[in-house]
Amino acid sequence: MDLSELLQHAKSGDSAARAELVRVAYDDLRKLAKKQMQEERLDHTLTATALVHEVSARLLEQSQVHFHGRGEFMAYAATAMRNVLISYARAKRSDKRGGQAQKLQLQEACLAAEEQPREFLELNDALDRLMQIDPRRAQVVEMRYFAGLAIEEIATALETSPATVKRDWSVAKLWLARELNQGFVNGG
Repeated sequence: MDLSELLQHAKSGDSAARAELVRVAYDDLRKLAKKQMQEERLDHTLTATALVHEVSARLLEQSQVHFHGRGEFMAYAATAMRNVLISYARAKRSDKRGGQAQKLQLQEACLAAEEQPREFLELNDALDRLMQIDPRRAQVVEMRYFAGLAIEEIATALETSPATVKRDWSVAKLWLARELNQGFVNGG
């Protein structure tokens, strides 16, 4: 069975199909996790394998899946990985309160999960605010930045044109940069 067939069976609630989906998609999930972990410190206690296993467990726990293609599946995986890293950053933050706030660029934000949990959480909060204001642009950020999907893959997943995705990506990056910098200028 190919990925789209597995997605359809998994969507209908077939737990064996969800398990097979994880097996079939493991290499893609591993690449995604590896990309996420490249943004982290070398001595980070989480590994790419641990990230894949956590996302797999979350997928297998769901009774229904809500994606229709590879792009949506990878966006789900990227979001789940982001959530794992955010949970980790929150735990670190509760261990290490304080520190000096700095201006933060979007490209630097994912480096922060362990070393600068406050900044990583600021990015998460900004993405959550963007989701409230403009869900499609927030999805574009998740799919592009966190999942590493190509513009064309995102356009297919969101059923829009590549030009629209490029515009959304540009606007979302500017909006997030402003939000992140404004938050730190105003004291977080």
